[in-house]
Amino acid sequence: MHGPRPTLEAVAAHAGVSRATVSRVVNGGAGVRKSLRDRVQASVAELGYVPNSAARSLVTRRTGAVAVVIAEPETRVFSDPFFAQQLRGISRELAACDTQLLLMLLEGRTDYDRIGRYLAGGHVDGALMFSLHRDDPLPSMANASGLPTVFGGRPGWPGAEDDPDLLYVDTDNRGGARQAVEHLRRRGRRRIAVITGPLDQTSALDRLDGYLDALGLTEPDPALIAHGDFTAEGGERAMAELLDRSPGLDAVFAGNDLTATGALRTLRARGLRVPQDVAVVGYDDLEQAAWAEPALTTVRQDIQGMGRMMAELLLRRLGLADASGAGRPAPVVTPARLVVRASG
Repeated sequence: MHGPRPTLEAVAAHAGVSRATVSRVVNGGAGVRKSLRDRVQASVAELGYVPNSAARSLVTRRTGAVAVVIAEPETRVFSDPFFAQQLRGISRELAACDTQLLLMLLEGRTDYDRIGRYLAGGHVDGALMFSLHRDDPLPSMANASGLPTVFGGRPGWPGAEDDPDLLYVDTDNRGGARQAVEHLRRRGRRRIAVITGPLDQTSALDRLDGYLDALGLTEPDPALIAHGDFTAEGGERAMAELLDRSPGLDAVFAGNDLTATGALRTLRARGLRVPQDVAVVGYDDLEQAAWAEPALTTVRQDIQGMGRMMAELLLRRLGLADASGAGRPAPVVTPARLVVRASG
């Protein structure tokens, strides 16, 4: 049988110091000489003492947890590998600082009240929010809660660009899309269509703008644009619409890799060869892009790295990560790079 859990008093007696000294050491307090701190830490290890998280939070005013809020339903989050990659990066960075991840998803409008109450209730030290849509109340809820918050993706709400404390991590969506379409043009493609993502998200808007930049346009050709939703099913439907309207198109830039795989299905079903008849380029460079048939030309963004950077920025703002020489936390925009494979 296991014996009783070691107490703070037991550690103090073992180390030959006061209970207050042990409390300061285990709760990260200052004012303890190194020799005493080393003695206490040795006793903690030898006795197997585990600090009481509730008691520690009273001292430190920290919960040791961060809310990760994804503004998408469960079915979307667990079917899109993008979210798994981003969560992996976040989780690893938080774990390295002994901070827990609390995942919160949005199934419907009623969930906003629940999430708002939780964020304002002192249950977490900060928040990471991503996949936000236009007019999403999450930013104002984060502001009302007073919690330090880092966003995934370029903010698109009014006034965001004037907030000097706003932190976010994004990739160069516009530049990446420009690379994709310029590549198709260099390959001799002249009727290049686009399947957008949901245009209430800044990533989809920026990728559409990059497409227009590469073609020297200010507005898309109505015959060569179809709207998707960043899913394979949306890509299938949008590709069918494009072929019905413009059977002579010879290339398509898809808003993300899932959309591109859906487009490939429709092209196969219509008896069209990729890339001989229609070239296809996606965006993300998910692992599945290399498995597609044919392997997908796409734009690579470091999704896991972006999640890691989001968590790092938040931990720095909370004072839980080493920021020596790093300067004041600032928004981060990572580069995007074209990866050429067989589809385009």
